[in-house]
Amino acid sequence: MSAQHSPTLGAAEDLPNRKVTWRRAGKVLWLTLQNPPANGYSYEMMRDLDEAILRARFDTDVHVIVVAGAGEKFFCAGADISMLGAVTPEFKYAFCLHAGETLRRLETTPKLVIAALGGHCVGGGLEVALACDLRLARRGSGKCGLPEISLGVLPGTGGTQRLARSLGRARAIELMASGRLMDYDEALGLGLVQRVWDAPDDESFNALVLAEALSYTSPAKAAFAVGHIKLAVQGGVDLSLDAGLALERELQAKLFASSDAREGIAAFLEKRKPVYEGR
Repeated sequence: MSAQHSPTLGAAEDLPNRKVTWRRAGKVLWLTLQNPPANGYSYEMMRDLDEAILRARFDTDVHVIVVAGAGEKFFCAGADISMLGAVTPEFKYAFCLHAGETLRRLETTPKLVIAALGGHCVGGGLEVALACDLRLARRGSGKCGLPEISLGVLPGTGGTQRLARSLGRARAIELMASGRLMDYDEALGLGLVQRVWDAPDDESFNALVLAEALSYTSPAKAAFAVGHIKLAVQGGVDLSLDAGLALERELQAKLFASSDAREGIAAFLEKRKPVYEGR
């Protein structure tokens, strides 16, 4: 699907003082992190993101979630450091715990989640992106990495675990221990992002991301199966092979009983293009 034939994003819902705004385009829910100047996240932003994730889970008309950052300079620069400097150690622990739970909920939601990386994606911002299923970036818009070592701490919202699972232990340790940042082309070479696009501005980049997101929705794609592929991978990758295969069989059994599977098999036998409903 080309960007010029994609539906456009609707207006943001009227949600005063929200740190995460919601917009719709067909069966895509577009979430925008908003906290100028760098979209740093706070407890309030994570609460808003958590609420949006739950809303998407219960909405059968949402097949894909996109997480983006407001503006062209930052996807997200991580936790709001001024906030962390002003709160107690007990609050910091509870804040990190809740942020981790929110990102885990994003990761285990049975819908495809895409991170739209326009601008810098560093620290906790990359931890948010790592909890998404696919990461699509705008070439030359910024850097990415986990530089928490410069503050004397570690990436504490899942970064140590997800980066190691994405890149392997040695590469992950090197990147986190050095704290170095990389451009998106290097991240693409490492497999940290899945696409890097040339785009003249944020609007053009968002159109490309939206077109990609819509390509995973019905009626062209069996979105119910896409979500179950995600669950099989996310839930099974750290299990033993036998346990992972058992999970795969259970999810396949659910799919065989679905409307989309019946349509897909019938369309194949009838030599026609399937029309999926996402259920």
